[in-house]
Amino acid sequence: MQAVINAQITPRLQSSPLVQFDLDMDDTSALVSAHERTGLALGRDYALHGITPPIAHLYPQSPLQRGWLASRGRPVRTPASPQVERWLALRTHAWARGRSFEDIQLTPHHLAQLETQHCPISRELLDGESTSIDRVRDDAGYAAGNLAVMSRRANRAKGHRNHQALADMAASCAAGPITRIGGLAEAEWQRLAVLASFVTPLSHEQAALIPLHVLPPNRLRLFNPIQALQALVTRQLATPGWSARLSRLEALLPTDTLRTDFNRFLLALAPRVLAAAELQEPHQIRWALEDAWTLPLVQKRWARFALQLTAEQAENLVERAAAKKLSPVHIQRHDDATDGWALATGGYAA
Repeated sequence: MQAVINAQITPRLQSSPLVQFDLDMDDTSALVSAHERTGLALGRDYALHGITPPIAHLYPQSPLQRGWLASRGRPVRTPASPQVERWLALRTHAWARGRSFEDIQLTPHHLAQLETQHCPISRELLDGESTSIDRVRDDAGYAAGNLAVMSRRANRAKGHRNHQALADMAASCAAGPITRIGGLAEAEWQRLAVLASFVTPLSHEQAALIPLHVLPPNRLRLFNPIQALQALVTRQLATPGWSARLSRLEALLPTDTLRTDFNRFLLALAPRVLAAAELQEPHQIRWALEDAWTLPLVQKRWARFALQLTAEQAENLVERAAAKKLSPVHIQRHDDATDGWALATGGYAA
């Protein structure tokens, strides 16, 4: 919301003295570019959290350095947490590249919720040196719902590729004779392609035919309702009580044919996961769920069920399941899922 000052001038008799109003406004900020203002604000936040900015930005002409020096005398807030340090580093990275950074929802707290111990693409154990935060959709900026934590190796391989380009890379590996391209194997390219599909608007029919080779990372926004339903159903098997919850979800289906095909799908999916019942670690259970989708029968029965629904029906099922507490994870609807994504500028700062 913008506050608007409406100055209304009332005519006076000519004999009245001329009255002048001096608003004492400093127009210096009007001469400063948006890029420089962001740099100054960044420097200020480094100072307020008691952190020295990266040495690459500590030169006299740098707006970041100027903002930092101007604010160093102020009281330091509570010592910066690792999440705050990561937030400042990500903002600096975006600013240096001219990328848009949505700073209302994309907070240190939000970044903390993205953390994971294993890369969802390569499945390797992550540490500080090997971890990166990737914009899943490259034509969007750094914004809530468009970020995922993964290994630097997977991030570099992904590059600027979109969903279709990533699917093509997986197909190239499958066709051989080269089985690894860009340091990734077919299964890793498939996971990247599915990850990108979540934030790519697809037709209902196209989205229904994509195997769930990777479960959506925390806080990623899913644009295609049928994939949201697919993930909701698959995640059920990771927590106790899944049979009862899925029975209640089945009861929400509008026809006997849908209920029958839903059961057939579960009969194909569940045994593959139950075979790994001895698994205790959350990441191992997650991988077992994802690997079950590599079986042709699972995907075939899912497609038969999913293609009988419309996108609107799938969305309604997800919302009703959430309202009835049938989801093991939090579900939140976003009426404007791309707010702050800077799609109009290809993810770059205006």
